[in-house]
Amino acid sequence: MDDHIRVNVGSVELKSPLILASGTCNFGHELSEYYDLSILGGLSSKGLTIKPRVGNEGVRVAETACGMLNSVGLQNPGVEYFIEHDLDYMDSLGCSRIINVAGHSYDDYMAMIEKLDPHKDKIDVLEINLSCPNVKAGCMSIGSDPEQIGMIVKAMRGLTSLPLWIKLTPNVTDIKAPALAAQEAGADAVVLINTLLGMAVDIKTRRPVLRNNTGGYSGPAVKPVAIRMVSECYQVLDIPIVGCGGISNAEDVLEFMIAGASAVEIGTASLVHPTAPVKITEDLIRWCSDNGQRLSELTGTLKLW
Repeated sequence: MDDHIRVNVGSVELKSPLILASGTCNFGHELSEYYDLSILGGLSSKGLTIKPRVGNEGVRVAETACGMLNSVGLQNPGVEYFIEHDLDYMDSLGCSRIINVAGHSYDDYMAMIEKLDPHKDKIDVLEINLSCPNVKAGCMSIGSDPEQIGMIVKAMRGLTSLPLWIKLTPNVTDIKAPALAAQEAGADAVVLINTLLGMAVDIKTRRPVLRNNTGGYSGPAVKPVAIRMVSECYQVLDIPIVGCGGISNAEDVLEFMIAGASAVEIGTASLVHPTAPVKITEDLIRWCSDNGQRLSELTGTLKLW
C-alpha cells in the first residue's frame, strides 16, 4: 500500500483513510468475496449488543431520491457469539479491527466493554455507538445528552485502555456540545456523523414506508451536513475526527479531510457498489502522486471566509 495515503487517528495508524462503516459490511465475510479487504484502513463491525437482537419488524430499508432510509434496528448475534465465531475472522483481514459497541443503558455499555476488553490483542478500536436513530429507545437518547455522554465515556475509559471512538448523532441543535463532552471524558476520537432521522410515506396506504415509522437517512444528500459538522468540531476539539456521511468518491474523501477529518467511513456507497473503496483507493493514490502530497497533510487545511 502506498505510504502517501497512510493516516493516523490519534495512536491508531491506518494504511488508508478508508474505513467500512458499521452496519454496512457485517464482519467482512460478504465483501471479502469482492476484493481484498487488506487495502482498507479499517473495518467497523456490525453494531453489537450484549444480547442478540433480531432487529425491527416489517420493511426496514427504503430507497430515496438521494440516498436511503434504514430501520434495521441493530440486528446482530450478540457480543458473545461474535467473540466466539467472528472476531478471529476480522482479525485475519489485514486491516484495522474496529468493534462497534451499542446499548440501551449505562449497564449495557459497561457490560460490553467488560466482554471485549479481554480480547484487546485482536481489537484496535472500540467505536461506541451513542447515536443510532432506528431503535425505539436507547443510544440516540443517550447521544443527544452531553451529560450522559460524559458519564458513559468516563466510565468506559476506566474499564479499558483500548482507543475509544465515540460515534455521535447529528440530530442535535449543536454538535460541538456532545463532541466536547466526549473529549473531556477521555474519548480518543469522535465519529461524525451517524444518519439523520428521516421518514418516507407510501401515498397509497398513507402509512410510513418503514414499519418503524422513521429511520436513519444516509447517502450523498447528507454530505454537506456532515462536512459542516466536521468543520465545526475541528475548530474546538483537540482529539481527531473520523468523518462519514455520503462519501462516494475520492473527491468526497478529500473534502472531509480538508474540513478536519483524519480518516473517513464509507457506508451507503459500498452498498450500491461493493467495490467502491477499491476505486476510491486507486484515485487517492493517484491524487497524492499528481500533487506530491501525503493525505494526512490535508487534515484541517480548510480556510474559512
